[in-house]
Amino acid sequence: MKKLIVISVLAIAVVLSLGAQERKKESRKEANGFLSMPIPDTVFARMRGCSYPAECLVKRSELRYLRLWHYGFDGKKHEGELVCNATIANELLTIFKQLYELRYPIERMRLIDDYGADDERAMRANNSSCFCYRKVKGHAKLSAHARGMAVDLNPFYNPYYRRLKNGKEIVQPANARKYCDRTRNFPYKITTDDPAYKLFRKYGFKWGGSWKSVKDYQHFEK
Repeated sequence: MKKLIVISVLAIAVVLSLGAQERKKESRKEANGFLSMPIPDTVFARMRGCSYPAECLVKRSELRYLRLWHYGFDGKKHEGELVCNATIANELLTIFKQLYELRYPIERMRLIDDYGADDERAMRANNSSCFCYRKVKGHAKLSAHARGMAVDLNPFYNPYYRRLKNGKEIVQPANARKYCDRTRNFPYKITTDDPAYKLFRKYGFKWGGSWKSVKDYQHFEK
């Protein structure tokens, strides 16, 4: 009987020890899931000719590749990725780590190159992203995204809206028009009370939802 008790106690101790080891491994994995690094060759191969076209004036060395944990709309942990300007890399790591700790929902966070650097396609998929060498919508000047200094967050639910002088309305993504009405209540809407808004503003980012001539509710830039 005593032997059985001893064996049972030892078995429980082993199980508890293994459980503790697994929790430590998971904790280390999460801690290592928020990383900033120079653009790896494999990542640059994905970018070349897409978000990083031949005419790109931003040096590869001026950009950083981030690996980030986030919670999806399914409530599960996902590993995301962003390319950003090196000057804001650490700030973005801090912001997204805090959003992760708050279990803030971000549906997906893949490089825009997975969508052929097509902004409309990426927004329709509600993909959050940062760097893409392109011009401002409807203008000739380069976007803050072209410098890796802007983040679009949950863009399908936080669309871009502009009303032209001729009365024409531009909505991007085009199928997200109903989310331009910010008086409505719906999930994933960024407002001035939203944790993401507060964190980005804390670190000096401007919010496109506060602009006068256009509204870009997904957009945070420096």
